[in-house]
Parts: sequence; C-alpha cells; structure tokens
Amino acid sequence: MSSPYSDLERAPLRADSLTRALVRPGSIWREVRILADTPSTNAVVVGAATQPEGLVVVAEHQSAGRGRLDRIWVSPPRAGLTFSVLLRPPAGAQWSWLPLLVGLAVAEATEEISGITVGLKWPNDLLVDGHKLAGILVERHGPAAVVGVGLNVTTTRDELPGPEATSLLLADAAVTDRESLLRAVLRSMQRRYLAWGAGADNDELATAYADRCTTIGSEVTVTLPDGSPLVGRATGIDPTGCLLVRADDGEHVLSSGDVMHVRTQ
Repeated sequence: MSSPYSDLERAPLRADSLTRALVRPGSIWREVRILADTPSTNAVVVGAATQPEGLVVVAEHQSAGRGRLDRIWVSPPRAGLTFSVLLRPPAGAQWSWLPLLVGLAVAEATEEISGITVGLKWPNDLLVDGHKLAGILVERHGPAAVVGVGLNVTTTRDELPGPEATSLLLADAAVTDRESLLRAVLRSMQRRYLAWGAGADNDELATAYADRCTTIGSEVTVTLPDGSPLVGRATGIDPTGCLLVRADDGEHVLSSGDVMHVRTQ
C-alpha cells in the first residue's frame, strides 16, 4: 500500500546539518553518510570495519534490512530511522553488555524527545505498550562492533509488518522529527558507550537497564538457540547482562534466545 505522506511531509535527512551537530571535538562520531537506498546499512559499515570508529551510515530506505535471528526489518522510505554505526570497544570491555547499553541509550533518547514511555524487551527491543517500536542488531567483526538500529517513526498501521509493531506516530509522540531523534539517539549512545568503555561503575548501567526492562517479572517463553522452548518467569539480569529465567527445573542463565512475553506484571 502506498504511503499517505508526501515527500514534503516525510522530509529527507540532511547530512550537512547532522554532521555539524554530531562531528565535533570530543565526539566519537567522525562521519555521517546519508544513503537514499541501500540493501543493508550494517553491510555498508561491515565493509568499513577496518576503519577507526565513529562512522554513521543512515538509509532513507533499506530494502533488505536484517534484525536479530535473521528477521527482516522493513520500513517505507523516510518513515523511520534506519542506521548503523561503527564502534571499536576498548580492550577489556565486557562485550555482552554492548547490545543492552545500546538499547538503553536508544530508549532513553527516544523517550526524552517523543514524550512517550519506552520499555525494553531483553536484550534490546524497544517497546511501547507491549508493541515493538525499534530493533537493534550488534555484530562483532574482530575488534569492531557494527551496531544497526531500526526505529519506526511515522510508519502507519498499514505500513507496519504486523499488529505486534508500532511507531512513534501511532503512539501519539510529541515529536516525530527524524533529525532531532537521530541527534538525540547518537548523543545518548555516545554517553553510555564512553562511560562503559572507560570502566565506569556498571552498577548504574545495570540498574538503569533493569528499571526499563519489561521482561523482568514477566512470564516468558524463550526459544533457545537449538530451537527448544523454555517456559518460566524472568527474574532479573546477571552481572554479565544475561537473562535469568526461573523454570520448573530451576534457574537458567541465558546469553541468547528469542523471548516472548506471556504476561507482564
């Protein structure tokens, strides 16, 4: 179905203004590229993975985006924020926390700009009233991390892939300007990333994540990497960012898996 929005209403992103706002002394961001169309922003950044960190690649339209567990991420042109960044975490950094801190950073910035309450489904999906607003994919390539983000901004109900998804427009967000959102998200990501990389007290990171994670306290069904289901209650996050699930046979510590919320307390 065609979009009811004109090109004017879904304004293009401007690389020059984003560069002025983000590429400056003290920032980790060194280049912002805006692509009209690309199969995958993650693939573009993977191709630059040997470069210094700080590359940001944004697609106005992504035709073959990929989320966690090889799911497809679809968004009409200019209806969302679809971008990937290149990071090079310092030696000794606990990589298992990287997907969680990115999810937390995106959620914090989105909530601040949009005025709506944003939760997290472990490890890093953004939820609004139980519906998926954004997804994040972190891929490791040697010492480099390629982080992809897909956030539904003005996507309409007919344009979304299913009833489990939502957008800022559908959630009655106060702001749906994509440039404002992208600036806020990248600044929030930088703040969380630098604090983590510098070895700051990760207790604050863990507490902030747990406070926003709607998975904790929920009855869940987790599809494990081997395809088997685990049913239980998510009780918390351990010091490495793993999900703790108490099932009939005891407590399980999960570093990966596809989580479905059965009931949220």
